[in-house]
Amino acid sequence: MPSDAPSRLPRVLLVVAVALVAALVAGVLVARAQHLGPWELGPQERNRFAEQPQYVDPSSRTAQAAEQAEADGRSEEAAVFAELAAVPQGIWLTPEERPLGEVGGYVAGIVTAADEAGRVPLLVVYGIPDRDCSGGFSSGGLDASTYVPWVEEIAAAATTYAAAVVLEPDALASAVECDRREERVDLLSQAVGVLADAGVTTYVDGGHSGWVPAKQVAALLREVGVERVRGFATNVSNYQTDRDEVVWAERLSELVGGAHYVVDSGRNGVGSLEEWCNPPGQALGQEPGYVDDGTGLDAYLWIKPPGESDGECNGGPPAGEFWPQRAMELSAGS
Repeated sequence: MPSDAPSRLPRVLLVVAVALVAALVAGVLVARAQHLGPWELGPQERNRFAEQPQYVDPSSRTAQAAEQAEADGRSEEAAVFAELAAVPQGIWLTPEERPLGEVGGYVAGIVTAADEAGRVPLLVVYGIPDRDCSGGFSSGGLDASTYVPWVEEIAAAATTYAAAVVLEPDALASAVECDRREERVDLLSQAVGVLADAGVTTYVDGGHSGWVPAKQVAALLREVGVERVRGFATNVSNYQTDRDEVVWAERLSELVGGAHYVVDSGRNGVGSLEEWCNPPGQALGQEPGYVDDGTGLDAYLWIKPPGESDGECNGGPPAGEFWPQRAMELSAGS
């Protein structure tokens, strides 16, 4: 028996070596499949909403409205508002509320809280010069000299965190209509570069299926460098159906090289009635959630908080203010 030991040793070593190689190959395959180590995806290559749940802002206007209704003894309204407030929604950044010098600290607080909760915040950057030039109810914004520094402050605060940004609702789609194309393209291309360099997953707003044709939007998206970021957003603050938006967005995605996109489904439970400003008879859409169906769609999101007004039309308060009656009507219609 002892004389057989030397002849068995090479076979044992071979078996061990094969097992080690198999384990190494399996480890590499798992790492690649899960995008670990050298195969980790970059911030513009990943669907943040598939990786982590979305952050809910405990200080949102809807949450504040729920607390106020409860304090006032309006228990039915309080329950509806609290249910709405528990659904993840976009956190809008405007220079009127969060000016240069303050917005960075606010964003830092949001992304830190989200990180501690293991969630992804959705930030909506809304400060382009002559904002809402086509509608007028959300007019304002920064001047051209301070816009990019303001975006830089936002990007610097979010750079090391898992966050997503929707960049400037309506800005590109209204650029031609408002004769602001040259300035808008220049400022948004700079903003895209700032957010891309900071590693913030970004979707440039592209309007919606009932507004500017896909070919025109595609040209604008290419001009601002959409290929540098994750993709584009559609239906923000609007009411087009999910079906119409996905068909249109898939066409737009093809025109810009396969970019990914997100759809605002907060208030499209009924669909467009050819009126964009607080149209009556609407309902909440499907709740936010990621999509993994082989298309360019990353997620349905409530980018515009449903309970907030579109503007002073159809009896509404100023744009962005919480409107209790509207919130109740949307909830009842869904």
